[in-house]
Amino acid sequence: MTRKKVKLEYITNDSARRATFKKRKRGLMKKASELSILCEIDACVILSSPYDYELEVWPSPSEVQRVLAHFKNMPELEQNRKMVNQESFLRQRIAKGNEQLKKQQKDNRVKEITRVMFQSLTGKDLLNLNIVDLNDLGWIIDQNLKEINKRIESLKKPAFDTIDDIQMQQWLVDLVNPSEQVGFAGDDMMLPFGDANQNAFWPNAFFP
Repeated sequence: MTRKKVKLEYITNDSARRATFKKRKRGLMKKASELSILCEIDACVILSSPYDYELEVWPSPSEVQRVLAHFKNMPELEQNRKMVNQESFLRQRIAKGNEQLKKQQKDNRVKEITRVMFQSLTGKDLLNLNIVDLNDLGWIIDQNLKEINKRIESLKKPAFDTIDDIQMQQWLVDLVNPSEQVGFAGDDMMLPFGDANQNAFWPNAFFP
């Protein structure tokens, strides 16, 4: 069953908020322990809540003091390099969300205008399109034409190519047997594979 996504907002119900705190606290301590063990790093957790009179620390008060002392002895620039507070964290999340939204909007727009392009090919008129739609349609058509031209140019290039399957099989047989020579397009193009007078295995312009 799919887990229900929790809405990140203050829980107004007291009992639900207390239950969530206890559950999340255990999860936080567990994750900190796993991170410390798996990556062999120094980590500590300090919790202050209205449900306990004393601070809760992990793994122990002495270990927390050691980690904090190490942090305080670091240069201030290093201390602040990856430090975030609630406000900066939310700003980062909002900025990331906006980027994802823009990307999705662009993808949706491309799909929408592409559908219009195919509909126009079936004879549907373009009278209901505004100037923005027409500009976007022109861009989509240009991109498709570029891809078509690129494909046409690639098909025009000579293959390795003009040899058929039988010739390719014979080429592989001759490659395994270096005492003979193999030709690609008749006797005019003979490549002396394994020539005893040559240092390279197949001396030619592609394999010097």
